[in-house]
Amino acid sequence: MKKKSSRLVNQDSKEVLERKVELLKLIREREKFNQLEEYDPYPFQERFIDTTSTASQSVLCAGNRVGKTRVGAFLVAASLTGNYPPWYTGRRFNEPITAWCGGVSTETVRDIVQAELLGTPGDSQALGTGMIPKHCIIETQRKPGVPNATAMALIKHVSGGTSYVYFKAFNMGNEVWMGRSCDLIWLDEEPPREIYTQAVTRTLDRRGTVFMTYTPESGMSETTAQFFNDLRPGQSLTHGSWDDASEKVKTVVKGKPGHLTESVMEQILAAYPPHEREMRKYGRPTIGSGLVFPVPEEKLLVDPFSIPEEYQRIGGIDFGWDHPTAVVWIAYDADEDIVYVYDTYRQSKATPAVHATAINTRPRWISYAWPHDGNRRDSMGNPGLADQYRGHGVNLLPEHFTNPPAMGEKKGGNSIEVGIMDMLQRMESGRFKVFSTQSDWLEELRMFHRKDGKIVPIRDDLMAATRYATMSLRFASPEGESMWKGDLKYPALGIV
Repeated sequence: MKKKSSRLVNQDSKEVLERKVELLKLIREREKFNQLEEYDPYPFQERFIDTTSTASQSVLCAGNRVGKTRVGAFLVAASLTGNYPPWYTGRRFNEPITAWCGGVSTETVRDIVQAELLGTPGDSQALGTGMIPKHCIIETQRKPGVPNATAMALIKHVSGGTSYVYFKAFNMGNEVWMGRSCDLIWLDEEPPREIYTQAVTRTLDRRGTVFMTYTPESGMSETTAQFFNDLRPGQSLTHGSWDDASEKVKTVVKGKPGHLTESVMEQILAAYPPHEREMRKYGRPTIGSGLVFPVPEEKLLVDPFSIPEEYQRIGGIDFGWDHPTAVVWIAYDADEDIVYVYDTYRQSKATPAVHATAINTRPRWISYAWPHDGNRRDSMGNPGLADQYRGHGVNLLPEHFTNPPAMGEKKGGNSIEVGIMDMLQRMESGRFKVFSTQSDWLEELRMFHRKDGKIVPIRDDLMAATRYATMSLRFASPEGESMWKGDLKYPALGIV
């Protein structure tokens, strides 16, 4: 009797186990073909999704391997189907839509964008393993001349209607991006400016949405610079770095740890050349090998602190009109030989009187290095800019800027490269720091680059002022001990 009972128990256990295995298969099958429902964003991805609720143009500028393409695919899939999860706070489309999805080339669109949305190209069994659920894919149409590439797909919307998604490439030309209006455009990688403009135009009459997900490999391009430096109403910029997808970060819904471990991040970083690592890891725009100061920003940044009295101080001025007049204030820890950029000022199309007023809100005893063009008089013989600033009480050094004299020399030259090299060596050795609040200075740092070996003189005004100040540390002085008191005579201004 006991043996029979034992056999029955074993049989029941076997049946239960088989049911569990079958149930597990069904769960895995559902997960496989319903990635949309399973999507679990990181906090930075959720923030990006949220921006689409108010912005008509949203950018996610992120490092490699953090999940920027996946969140883009999620937004498209949710909008095409109308299947929005409970936690979703982005733009909602309650009716079927027309969407365009684009990338650099037809091949990259197929292998990345199409794959993320529909599943592995060329594998009929994989259709529906992308972000668009299998049961929502009504039909797909092939793109002629490109193996396994899809031109468009018809997608079932929860309202009962049909959404359309078209796949386009930047290298197909501007004409491909003209024509009909649409509700949503996703650009995975940074597009040429003219294609971005066309995308915005195509969505205007429908009050649609354009969003871009990319790593800024082209540096501070026109489009990237506009979002980083001149964000306009209706636009948003979200950042994403390896830190935002690391194992120390938890997902929003299920609280799972991030997919990037320390060892993986180290391995990936080692594969990139040094000048690309900042961009690859943090999604910060650089100019690749042309970057003048290829030093990670985190190596430069410090939290603001009260400047000790014993630190020496000096300022640098770069005069301008159309391009800004720029001023940088530096504190110098002579004991440790460390320079700190702690304050900046930048304004265009203003008179010396306006600039002087701003400068004089800082301690009046600080001396300022200035370039040689400050001595230049106009055709009427009026005083140069240096004398005008002195007349407004700015404590300029008596002579225009020069680099420190070489050994055995009485005067230094004006070589830009000498100053650049000195600053770079300081940055690399940890002897050059910047207060983390100085966003204008950091903006210029990212744009400061070379072309054909020459420094490009665009948006470099604070960089120039910094060089003047850094290379004039021999004139820096501690609080209240300026060697230049503004007591020199300037007959041209009536000061005697």
